[in-house]
Amino acid sequence: MRTRLHNLRIVPDGPEVGGPDTIPADLLIEGERIVAVAPPDQRPAEADELRLDMEGQLVLPGAIDGHVHFDDPGFTHRENFETGTRAAAAGGVTCVVDMPCTSLPPVTSGANLREKLAVIAPKARVDYMLWGGVSANAMEEPDWVAHLEEVVSEGVAAIKLYMLSGMETFRDLDAQGLEQALRETRRLGIPVGVHAEDRNLVLEITRRLIEEGRNEPLDYAASRPAAGEVSAVSTLRTLCRRTGARIHVVHVGAGEALDVIAEARGEGLPMSGETCPQYLEFTEGDLQSQGALLKTAPVVKTEEDRERLWQGVANGDIQHVATDHAAGEWPAEKRTGSIWTDYGGVPGVELLLPYLYSEGYRRGRISLARMVEVVCAAPASFFGIGGRKGRIAPGFDADLAVIDETDGWTVRAGDLHNLNRYTPLEGRRLAGRVTATFVRGVRVYHRDAAGEEFLEPAGFGRRIRREPA
Repeated sequence: MRTRLHNLRIVPDGPEVGGPDTIPADLLIEGERIVAVAPPDQRPAEADELRLDMEGQLVLPGAIDGHVHFDDPGFTHRENFETGTRAAAAGGVTCVVDMPCTSLPPVTSGANLREKLAVIAPKARVDYMLWGGVSANAMEEPDWVAHLEEVVSEGVAAIKLYMLSGMETFRDLDAQGLEQALRETRRLGIPVGVHAEDRNLVLEITRRLIEEGRNEPLDYAASRPAAGEVSAVSTLRTLCRRTGARIHVVHVGAGEALDVIAEARGEGLPMSGETCPQYLEFTEGDLQSQGALLKTAPVVKTEEDRERLWQGVANGDIQHVATDHAAGEWPAEKRTGSIWTDYGGVPGVELLLPYLYSEGYRRGRISLARMVEVVCAAPASFFGIGGRKGRIAPGFDADLAVIDETDGWTVRAGDLHNLNRYTPLEGRRLAGRVTATFVRGVRVYHRDAAGEEFLEPAGFGRRIRREPA
């Protein structure tokens, strides 16, 4: 049976300058794919057609969160794939890309990849991809290159590297290891995402502050200064010139680091960057008041940094917005008594699209078309699935997020859907509300007018492989 989503509005594909933000349309779906984007049709449904009235709501391509830590298997006291993808579905995210480092074993070989897939496949509520990785631990194995080749051949989305890591199971790379990994990924034709902070700078400042007995949130901020990001990104720019590797800097928090990425792109280097809602919203003043609730790595910075990042989202210096969803066990891991031992990370996947719609588009910081680019089309292209996800167009997966633009809601941690429910956005009023999420033509999440929610059973989500270039 064909499904017609009727009485809705979409963002025009390739909108004209000065044209409308949205246009009325019907969407025709057969099986898992969109087969037509049609003018509104007021005729009664045909016998072989299921017609769903979207009541004038905004329908966007489903968001792709390219940076999540769902901790499964190995750290499921923090998150697991069922709860993480449940939150994704409730937030209009139809595909997540899970990091290789916060699971046991980490995804650094084909065997480890297959072990993880066997555990998470029955749990997923939305589609998913997996990052592979190269760590110092992995490089201690003589056949680490063969293991890298395995995960690439098995369709991982990209490769994650750390210049500074706090995980013994996924240690950061020294200068030589970093260059080796970049040369191999260039040979294999797969992009890398890099956690870019200067290891020596951060560890030296941290050591000194702890020796001095400093233990306040702003002491933690001082230990991870903007200079650490700038230094690391500058090193990556040099390595990008030297190796030709496709380098993506994850969770950019410093405006000056973004300037380096923009300069590299101006040279024609294959570099890009992403930022996260926490860096677009909060500053060190918020860290001081909220404490470990807002502890992340990198750390939130100044108002000037925040404004530069918003500028970058608007003008294209930032290519993606993702969440770095990384929930600690609440409250035990977030209230240890020391800012140095408190878990660094916040949940975010459910709030990605609502936040950008409300605080980006509705506040006039970015256009609706630009919002779709940074959370749908651009991530799809980067992860090698741009031919099937990230757009509302014939032939694409029917992955859709439905937003009631007339509604609004107040963020409450207890109303979220992930495992450990806390958020630095507690109490924030957001404009617009996700009322439905479709994955490959199936409505996996629905919130009705009375506020009752419906979710497809776990296991519906499907693993998506990177498509060959």
